[in-house]
Amino acid sequence: MKKIFKIILLVGLVVIPVYISFSYVKPVTVYYSEDDGKFTVPLGKSYSYTDVYVKRAVDGDTLVLATGERVRLIGIDTPEMHESSKLHRDSKKTNQDVKTIIKLGTRAYEFTKKLVEGKRVNLEFDVEKQDQYHRLLAYVYLKDGTFVNAEIVRQGYASIMTISPNVKYADLFLKLSQEARENKRGLWAE
Repeated sequence: MKKIFKIILLVGLVVIPVYISFSYVKPVTVYYSEDDGKFTVPLGKSYSYTDVYVKRAVDGDTLVLATGERVRLIGIDTPEMHESSKLHRDSKKTNQDVKTIIKLGTRAYEFTKKLVEGKRVNLEFDVEKQDQYHRLLAYVYLKDGTFVNAEIVRQGYASIMTISPNVKYADLFLKLSQEARENKRGLWAE
């Protein structure tokens, strides 16, 4: 009886924790690049964020990479284009109706989509690499050097949103936002 108890105890202390630890491991995902016909396997989260493919724009300030990771553009905020609590908060804050905000959000999304979707980019991180929703927080650059976050603000499709400690380009974004408003570019044209 003592021998059976020891075996059960051994199973409980060794086998079950090992099983549980492996059940939480994410499966390895293999990605195929249509550009160069190569397969890639990102191991861990330490792989490079240079020359990464933007699969799609989610909205005016969020992207999805070919890896499936979401990227929130640091320092900028575009109007919402989907029903959400933020949409209603923004409506109250700006005294604009929900339909107007959705229309503006759709225009910002279309601009961002045209700018980055289907293109290869480099990501630059600030102090914090992820937000509370596990999105990457990044400054994004096209291969030609275009600073995506700044270009969206410069063209008038985003306002600035500075959240400490990620403030590296806050002064630049403020300057570009003021210029976009003064020159009635993008969403400021209306």
